Amino acid sequence: MLSICLFISVCSIANAQDSFNIKGSVLDANTLKPIEGANITGTNLFAISTSTGEFFIKNIKRQTSSITVSHIGYASEIVTITTNKDIKVLLKESSTVLNEVAVTGKSNIKKAKETPMVTHTVTKEFLDKNRENSLMQTLSKIPGVSTINIGSGQSKPVIRGLGFNRVAVVQNGIKHEAQQWGNDHGLEIDQQGIENIQIIKGPASLLFGSDAIAGVVHIQPNKVPLQKSFKGEVNILGESNNDLLGISAGIRARKEKWFYRTRLTYRDYADYKVPTTKINYENYVFELHNNNLRNTAGREANASVSIGYVDNTIKTETLFSNVNAKNGFFANAHGLEVRTSKIDYDSSNRDIDLPYHNVNHFKISNNTTVNTGNHILHFDLGFQNNKREEHSEPIPHGYMPKPPNTKERVFTKNTYSLNARDAFNINNKHNVVLGVNLEHQNNTIGGWGFLIPEYSRFTAGVFGYNQYKINKNWHILAGARYDYGVLKTSAYNDWFRSTVKNEDNTTSQVYLQRAKNKTLDFKNISASFGVSHIKNNTTYKVNLGKSFRMSLANELASDGVNYHMYRFEKGNLDLKPEVAYQLDLDINHTKKQFSLGISPFLNLFENYIYLNPTSNYFETLQIYEYTQSKVFRIGGEFSASTSVIKNLELAASAEYVYSRQTSGLKKDFTLPFSPPLSGLFSASYKIKDFSVFKTPAISADYRITAAQEEIVPPEQTTDGYNVLHMSFTSKLNIFKNNAPVDVRLKLNNVFNTKYYNHTSFYRLIDVPEAGRNISVSLTIPFK
Repeated sequence: MLSICLFISVCSIANAQDSFNIKGSVLDANTLKPIEGANITGTNLFAISTSTGEFFIKNIKRQTSSITVSHIGYASEIVTITTNKDIKVLLKESSTVLNEVAVTGKSNIKKAKETPMVTHTVTKEFLDKNRENSLMQTLSKIPGVSTINIGSGQSKPVIRGLGFNRVAVVQNGIKHEAQQWGNDHGLEIDQQGIENIQIIKGPASLLFGSDAIAGVVHIQPNKVPLQKSFKGEVNILGESNNDLLGISAGIRARKEKWFYRTRLTYRDYADYKVPTTKINYENYVFELHNNNLRNTAGREANASVSIGYVDNTIKTETLFSNVNAKNGFFANAHGLEVRTSKIDYDSSNRDIDLPYHNVNHFKISNNTTVNTGNHILHFDLGFQNNKREEHSEPIPHGYMPKPPNTKERVFTKNTYSLNARDAFNINNKHNVVLGVNLEHQNNTIGGWGFLIPEYSRFTAGVFGYNQYKINKNWHILAGARYDYGVLKTSAYNDWFRSTVKNEDNTTSQVYLQRAKNKTLDFKNISASFGVSHIKNNTTYKVNLGKSFRMSLANELASDGVNYHMYRFEKGNLDLKPEVAYQLDLDINHTKKQFSLGISPFLNLFENYIYLNPTSNYFETLQIYEYTQSKVFRIGGEFSASTSVIKNLELAASAEYVYSRQTSGLKKDFTLPFSPPLSGLFSASYKIKDFSVFKTPAISADYRITAAQEEIVPPEQTTDGYNVLHMSFTSKLNIFKNNAPVDVRLKLNNVFNTKYYNHTSFYRLIDVPEAGRNISVSLTIPFK
């Protein structure tokens, strides 16, 4: 039985004979780790344990004889107060209702074991310890998760070698909808303030619909603040490689039933440094000034506020958030015109010259849960406005004259979302969920550079699944889903005339049509069946799923120059939705001082969509066309950890994906951006407390990555590499009556190694990963 130990030491106040203080700490009896959020209440007094488990109450009247200690999921205990004796209290698990939350006594770890899907829970502790420049770079330490990096401040998720719209990013129940189809489009989400993320590896279309064919990054809602509480924190970050300065401040508070949270974040960074002095692109050598990758500076300003209400039957929270970022693109990534540009890209490492993009993502979402007793109803409502402007130097191309301004492309996307589901139990054996998802998108375009047409998209899906409990060790999850979608594209003609040859060998000057008015509809069925078996300390899972992904507007109807990739991209209206089948296995053995896990998978695509280079050209630019092929994929992850030696934790993980096209124009080739075999070895050693440093620890991560020689032409192979990262973390007890300050000192790429990440956007133009970087971060709590 899991329990919590509470140790309370009571001391008298020397100058006040009628009052005294209470100082205590809350610990987990099994792990001796601190417990945050325990309530300590009494007559006219209240306290909450901090992240270190500590609390402090001043000036307690001597007539106060007892306090009540409680924590969600545990039975409350009344503690008698004395001034000359430490008191030890054991709080035991309870399945009763505590305040507004119905607690079943089943932990998240237990639920994860019973669910046949392969999932990984990312805690706030992990996020704080491993935070990098973007959310996905922070998560890339998880086996099976990698990133497509676009400079130092942007990245997009890749799960088991699949990315772009094949990975759904869900925040508070609403799918994040931006221009994620673009190679150079990052993820517009503020990673500060996030407490819990669930990574689903493998097809999750059953729960989240199209775009979850490869997996899901599910950013879950934060915990509801405790009653009569007010807490906040300030996060300060500085980095040496790109001279980054960042600050984020957040507060959360609650009275009885109403609560609110708010956060402000600002980051400003300069061009980042790479361990080379020159870049070779298309046989043209670009010199780098002071190792700075020219025009990669940027800034980001984010704000969010939410208000919520909670009682015994309803919990609702409405969130308003806005993410705004301006980032420069490495000048040479936009083609060879930079050779004749008059812009002095090396005049300052902090200015943002052309080309650059400016993106603003505004979001309103509401999450409501209603508990009627037999049924739990969930509703998610969302509105998102994503506006992306891509600016570049106006230069004539082919028949296109010099553009009138710098706005190359403008995308404005509005997305409306509604999710509703009903969860209920049958005979304490069947946990049934029935639901519906509705989404409408409208995307308009602007600027002088055409790539994709304006479009609207409507999708609707209904689903149901049942998690059946055979006994406490055997669980089955089975479900099905039906989706229907309609995509409407709008006609588009060039704003300039091009010369075309007529049938009679004469020529004409015409406004070329790039897109037509077209309506396409899609429908498909997804299904999943899985079994989970728990035997002592080992969990066995097997899951078989069928999933699908709707074809996107760029895949169907693109017809223009993508200057960021220096190629002409052409869509295909005959493309069918992607359909995939996947078999997942997962074996996890966990003991107190040792854990071992392996997660192999087998994946078959009936009609994988990819951008294929052809032998045709448009005005000197090579034409790439979207096409489809059958694909076979196999791979998996391995992880192990141990803490046999006191104060020393060791961990190792490995990931591998093998892909092969079994039909089509690129038969027997792999897939683009396929990550190579990679392993990560980690060690963390806890040092004894010294001076103001409490619970200090030193960590090291050593990543070994094999060469990637399996490529799709015109991709280039990448060499293998080894890179070392180190960090120091500690808590500083420097403020009285407040939780300690968290400090982290991190040294990335210790030896300034020059290496290429095969899934990096800039790798295509001979740009290595960032060089050595020292980062210092402080998290200062207050209340």
